[in-house]
Amino acid sequence: MTNQDLITILGPTASGKTRLAAQLAYQLGGEVISADSRQVYQQMNIGTGKDLGEYIIDNQPIQYHLIDIVAAGGDYNLYEYQQDFERVYTQIKQNNTTPILCGGSGLYIQAILQDFKLGKKSEIESQELRVRNFAENVFGLTLPLDLRRERITNRLHQRLNEGMIDEVRGLMATGVPAEKLIYYGLEYKFITQYLIGELSYESMIERLNIAIHQFAKRQMTYFRKMEKDGVNITWLDATLSLENLVELVFKSLN
Repeated sequence: MTNQDLITILGPTASGKTRLAAQLAYQLGGEVISADSRQVYQQMNIGTGKDLGEYIIDNQPIQYHLIDIVAAGGDYNLYEYQQDFERVYTQIKQNNTTPILCGGSGLYIQAILQDFKLGKKSEIESQELRVRNFAENVFGLTLPLDLRRERITNRLHQRLNEGMIDEVRGLMATGVPAEKLIYYGLEYKFITQYLIGELSYESMIERLNIAIHQFAKRQMTYFRKMEKDGVNITWLDATLSLENLVELVFKSLN
């Protein structure tokens, strides 16, 4: 298969986006560009679900971009992401390889696919909703609601077992303010509230689990909005095997 202009893999949390994007990059000799508003931060690994081990296939590292580019506790906005994306995208195309945009931050993805005109404070100055040429190659992963809920809950407990609370405790110990961690939301918000004594352990888990489910629902709502705005998303059943998913993507691209 010839190099593609841009392939986009999107979907709600726990749908398997990274695994599919990495496999596509492996088979195409491509590179992955993250579209996740929190994975840009260093030292925030478990809570943001970077899953960096998935970028190694058959002992071969898959090149990824826009992960770990901002110090934890810092600020990063949509305008900066657009600038960073264009720089990395141009670099990948100059290398004659295929860029694969992958993530669940709908606004970040739409800002790329429809080329939002942004001010430096991320205000949308012009939103013409002009679909760029590489927006016919957009694939979304979808799951039945009950399975999505099961995956989210199981993954939450897995991340807790992997040391997610220690990760947040370590960020606080290195000087990241509690209010900043709470601002980052979800895992960082509720675990910080637990660590500073605002929530019990049981309440933290319960409220965090509910919040992640609500977040996944909002993600799907945003992706549907993108479709109404003119982005054509080819939806794939995330319960299929990785081999079948890759095959479906290749058939669509051809």
